[in-house]
Amino acid sequence: MGNYIAKKIINTCITLFGVVTVIFFLFNILPGDPARMMLGQNEDAAQLQIVQQKYGFDQSVFTQYLYYLNDLSPLSIHSNTDEHYTNLSSKNYKYVSLFKTKKKSVILKWPYLRTSFTRQGKNVSELLKDTFPNTLILASTSIIIALFLGVFLGIISALYKDRWIDKLILVISTLGMSLPSFFSAIIFAWLFGFLWHEFTGLEMTGNLVELDDYGEYGALQFQNLILPSIVLGIRPLAVVSQLMRNSLLEVFNQEYIKTAQAKGLSAKQVLLRHALKNAMSPVVTAISGWFASLLAGAVFVEYVFGWNGLGKEIVNALNTLDLPVIMGAVLIIASIFVVLNIIVDIIYAYLDPKIKLN
Repeated sequence: MGNYIAKKIINTCITLFGVVTVIFFLFNILPGDPARMMLGQNEDAAQLQIVQQKYGFDQSVFTQYLYYLNDLSPLSIHSNTDEHYTNLSSKNYKYVSLFKTKKKSVILKWPYLRTSFTRQGKNVSELLKDTFPNTLILASTSIIIALFLGVFLGIISALYKDRWIDKLILVISTLGMSLPSFFSAIIFAWLFGFLWHEFTGLEMTGNLVELDDYGEYGALQFQNLILPSIVLGIRPLAVVSQLMRNSLLEVFNQEYIKTAQAKGLSAKQVLLRHALKNAMSPVVTAISGWFASLLAGAVFVEYVFGWNGLGKEIVNALNTLDLPVIMGAVLIIASIFVVLNIIVDIIYAYLDPKIKLN
């Protein structure tokens, strides 16, 4: 078991390294000069040169890549002077110094995501820390809705196989899987937030916590969570309902189910005591994968509903080509996806020792 976990952790580190590499080179081949974007209308030749030297933009792409790895690595090398690239200075964050020479220091720190180009040098970690919890709440609520409602519809569909309600659920599930999230978000916002606003009391846009006229946080607005969480949960709900239906139908054909029915147990007892638990395995697998996907899929949903989350932050950063924010947000989502996968693999290996042999 220990060797299996160690192997998975090593594979995860290699995968994360690949993700970091792809993200860096993907966004650094985009057109546009970051130094010019940072200066805006205040640009002149002298200031442009200062900013390029300060942030390392005057270096080759490969050198900038090494700087980026140095920023992200918990164990990194930094300059004891401010003569060169600013991020080689350890003034940007809290750290623990391990050892130093006259010019360089080896320090231990949290990964540094750099500073925003357009937010007056605000730390990217601070920006994402303010928005990520909102996305996490939205994704968690969506997955809960998808799980409970999807399991319920799957049970109904399996119990009434080939009847009209089974066919209706199948049609709704197919429609839910085929509709893009941004299209569903627009339709739901228009119908329930605008056209039927008097009956629903829901708004087209809104955050979990709204600011008052003085810029202070007010009371929680849970009604603003309803529409985006439902829209974001439509696709996993459709998948869960069909997985539950097919899994239950397969379990119903097992010999131990027929034995339980022959003993005189009611359909409810057979379902709750024997069939449901065994039919949940593929559903759990799907949910574990969908949760990480929802973090990425929240981009358009958050933007349509004005939800102040990580997805909306990514869209705003794309509009202004704020590369550190984009790269930091994408890196966080990718890291969560990779880490969740390894956690699920380890849990499966613990529950089923046969997996470790693969």
